[in-house]
Amino acid sequence: MAFLSATETPRPARLAPALFTLTIFLSASLLFFVQPLFARIVLPAIGGSPAVWATAMLFFQSVLLGGYLYAHLSTRYLPVRAQILLHLAIWAAALLFLPPALPEGWELDATRPVALQTLGLFALGVGVPFALLSSNAPLIQAWYARSGGPSADDPYFLYGASNLGSMLALLAFPLVAEKLFGASDIALGFAAGFVALGLGLATCGGLVFGRARQAAQPAAPNRPAPAVATMLHWGLLAFVPSSLMLAVTSRISTDIGAVPLVWVIPLALYLLSFVIAFRNRTPVAGPGFTRLAQLTSVAALCLMTGVFGDHLTAAATGALVLCFFVVTTWAHRALYEARPPAEHLTAFYVVMSIGGAMGGLFNSIIGPVLFTDHVEGPATLIVLLLLVFGGALGLNAAALRRGAALGLPIGLVATGAVLLAGDGGALVRGGAITAGLALLVLARPARPALAVGAGLVVTLPLWLAASDDRLFADRSFFGQHQVLDRDGIRLYSNGTTIHGAQRLADIEAERPMPVTYYHPAAPMGQVMGSDFGQAAESVGIVGLGVGSLACYAAPGQDWHFYEIDAMVDRVARDPALFTFLSSCTPEAPTHLGDARVVLAGQDGLHFDILVIDAYSSDAVPVHLTTLEAMELYLDRLAPGGVLLFHVSNRYYDIGLPLARSAEALGVQSWRQLSAAEASDDPGYRMSDVVLIARDPADAAAILDTGPWAPLNADDGPVWTDDRADPLSILKPGALWD
Repeated sequence: MAFLSATETPRPARLAPALFTLTIFLSASLLFFVQPLFARIVLPAIGGSPAVWATAMLFFQSVLLGGYLYAHLSTRYLPVRAQILLHLAIWAAALLFLPPALPEGWELDATRPVALQTLGLFALGVGVPFALLSSNAPLIQAWYARSGGPSADDPYFLYGASNLGSMLALLAFPLVAEKLFGASDIALGFAAGFVALGLGLATCGGLVFGRARQAAQPAAPNRPAPAVATMLHWGLLAFVPSSLMLAVTSRISTDIGAVPLVWVIPLALYLLSFVIAFRNRTPVAGPGFTRLAQLTSVAALCLMTGVFGDHLTAAATGALVLCFFVVTTWAHRALYEARPPAEHLTAFYVVMSIGGAMGGLFNSIIGPVLFTDHVEGPATLIVLLLLVFGGALGLNAAALRRGAALGLPIGLVATGAVLLAGDGGALVRGGAITAGLALLVLARPARPALAVGAGLVVTLPLWLAASDDRLFADRSFFGQHQVLDRDGIRLYSNGTTIHGAQRLADIEAERPMPVTYYHPAAPMGQVMGSDFGQAAESVGIVGLGVGSLACYAAPGQDWHFYEIDAMVDRVARDPALFTFLSSCTPEAPTHLGDARVVLAGQDGLHFDILVIDAYSSDAVPVHLTTLEAMELYLDRLAPGGVLLFHVSNRYYDIGLPLARSAEALGVQSWRQLSAAEASDDPGYRMSDVVLIARDPADAAAILDTGPWAPLNADDGPVWTDDRADPLSILKPGALWD
């Protein structure tokens, strides 16, 4: 395509780069604002289940793919002027769905599948605006290719601006918007931004519309469509960073905890890699960066598989994140270098979005179904190794098949030796990787692909042969669940959080004694074992764990448990694992689902003691902590009843928003942080508990059981369903301790 000189280029064409860049930047920012915004708006109505979040992400990924398909079909089959008019018509229709809000009269029907209702809710609430935003990245680039602006024949630089907008919006929502505004105010701001986007789209479209009417406009070259193998390569290069981002996030969350922004950092780096890679001049190109990616991909595999230890230290976490950023940038740069000419741009983005969606599907849906442990990361890194070493080793399907045939007998012999030795863990995993790399190093230079195939087949059985001393291991939407015995205690954990424990000596006992946070010397044990606790007629427990509190039940009491994860109930009720429920409250029901949603539908049920034990992990279930949530809990109390909140948490001071809500509602609150010296029993653990009663007289008998102190509210804002800021209650130094 020939270009005019700078002095001959029309002024609108010279302004095109800035105009299109601003428009695509704004569109991407709105795209990443509306996802957390609408999820926040509807959370109190549909609950905080990770299944709901997974369904929401499925909706967003599906609509994103649909938007890319719309852009592809529109640019392929419609004249450019028809594209512009159609897109502006969709933008106008989307205005009818603004500002984003819960549709009037919408209620969750507990008798129907929640996933389908969630998909319908998101489609009804933000489906049209999100669909328009999803299509803008490829469509605006396709329009720019017809704008006559500088580099119009290679508009991929705009995708970098798009991802910069996405990254900044991703960080701005929790760090700025949630701190300063409520969800309804943010929704109004989003609506204003969407209106401004329409002006940008109209201006960009007007520039292209005018050129489309010029008879002298040169026709785009008719180059052949990309081959299927080429498109498969695009999809694979998009799949690896998407899957790896989720795997790294899961690994960090498991070992470090759900620290604020822990999921944002990998996603922000994922977006930043697009900004760096999708440009003509960049430092992340050439053989030097490829060699760096080769080294970091091997290091990432070692870190993900526990070669350097089963748990990540702060330094190892930083190294893993850095490795992730390098290999993701390499993959996205390889994707950029494999880009097609501008006339096939939209097909390129469709395939890329399919690859990214498959990465999310593999980690979020397929992996938890197929695997007990988190093996998605290592599996994706093996694919990455094949990609990053492929050029240097001359890898092809035939060589890998021959290598697999060579490695199979070696792998079987090595696996048999490991099983006979009865060893496992990090040593075996390290040996597996070493065996694979050794075959590569020892191979003749002319046959590296053969060695790679053999190495993979040797590595896999050795990896699977690692011993496992867990009594139970499985996965759900809530993460990995496992039960194992340590030092005379049976522990049940989800990630890094211990959800319950029982002494092995008590497994056969008629009435096992609660331990850890529920020990008789701990605050909850004091309350449940007190005269008040024993005289209570009805008790509700939100957060089952292994059912430790059940063994405080007195004859004739009516107990109800509330649990969001069916797998937790399965573990707690299996007497081969834990015996609190089977020994003490075998008839007590477990109400499965989000506690706030379930309790809202139980108008006739009232408790003398209602325990909210949903805060003992490292995250904050915000919708269970707001003013509206406390109003619901108080409404479910019998006259003279009390609320008991277990707020032990490594990162957040959850007592702060509870105290503010209690003051706003005119009820009384106390707090007890148990001391380490309260008991010398090794089964005892310190805990942090908040007690709330309508009247001090209701709690008088409880306050005598331990060192309860009045909990006074600070001057911070009351948390509501519309506005809550988890980062504001982060404990000093929590990120670094």
